[in-house]
Amino acid sequence: MNHIPLIKPYIAFDDVESDFRKVFDSGMFTRGENVRKLQEELCAYTGAKYTHLATSATTALWACLKLLNIGAGDEVIVSDFSFPATSNVVEDLGARPVFADVSLDTYNMLPEELTRKITPRTKAVIFVDALGNPSGLTEIQKICTQHKIPLIEDAACAIGSHEYGRYCGGFADITCFSFHPRKLLCTGEGGAILTNNDEWSKWLSVKLMHGADGMKGMALNFPDFGYNFRLPELQAVMARHQLPMLNDIIIERQNIRKLYIERLEPMGFKAQMSSEQAHHNIQSLVFTVPENICRDTMIQKLKEIGIETSIGTYALSAITFNAQKYNDIQPNSKKLFDTTITMPCYHGVDVDYVCGEIKKVISA
Repeated sequence: MNHIPLIKPYIAFDDVESDFRKVFDSGMFTRGENVRKLQEELCAYTGAKYTHLATSATTALWACLKLLNIGAGDEVIVSDFSFPATSNVVEDLGARPVFADVSLDTYNMLPEELTRKITPRTKAVIFVDALGNPSGLTEIQKICTQHKIPLIEDAACAIGSHEYGRYCGGFADITCFSFHPRKLLCTGEGGAILTNNDEWSKWLSVKLMHGADGMKGMALNFPDFGYNFRLPELQAVMARHQLPMLNDIIIERQNIRKLYIERLEPMGFKAQMSSEQAHHNIQSLVFTVPENICRDTMIQKLKEIGIETSIGTYALSAITFNAQKYNDIQPNSKKLFDTTITMPCYHGVDVDYVCGEIKKVISA
């Protein structure tokens, strides 16, 4: 039986062995030259003025909310089709996540939903580039600017994506990336915060470094309290090796998507769509299943023959905690939660074999 995993990272040990050895020889496992150079390289790639590395996109999002002084009594409007981390960070700080429904085509926040849900208590908006798709980000940014509400871009999946030629990370008020193994730039765990705001960058420099702003004599100076959300050197090495390949990786994944569409759309599958102005990195390759097909049964049947697939992602308003607390389930997002499937997508995946087995499952 063939085994087809959902994803394979675009990095091998041989790629980083030499640079790992340099790190071990130097003894500098944190706050070294690779961290500094990765920050510079991410700024150059995205067009952002500042990059701060973090332990994950979750800690990055949490830090952004702390930066904006969000807490009890505040509301944060969030894209409803996302991984629970997007709303968990809001919940953790005592604020209320307000769930905005999404497009059934792009899976991204609907502008009219955002406008309808803004109240005097709205202190921020978290737009999620669903599965790496930046479609609609520019329109959401315009609404946030009009209402003077900070826009946080949850671009956990979206490194390398852009809209109207502006890269994710370079034009929202503040942006968070993830370097989880499911992402196109993998460091095991890890993340980043990008912004063009001078004052916010100064705050992050201190807060992500335990509250220190440099040396005072022979000791660190701590003008504030803070946290340790730093990305280690070895993980920065991994990211630096993958970043120069990112554009080629994206082109390959877009071509794989075309092959799947050619084979699956005649069976009734519908691919996630992007706007004409958007360049989608295809972090996840997601389709809605045909109307007469049970998505969960399909995932199980494919698993039994060695093909790993997954749900698209979650309707935040419908997960148990949020549904019980807020009773505000968003219909489009819930439909996508129930009917989307993520296909294997990586260099060398046998699209003909996967689609052939899917056809057999449907026929059975």
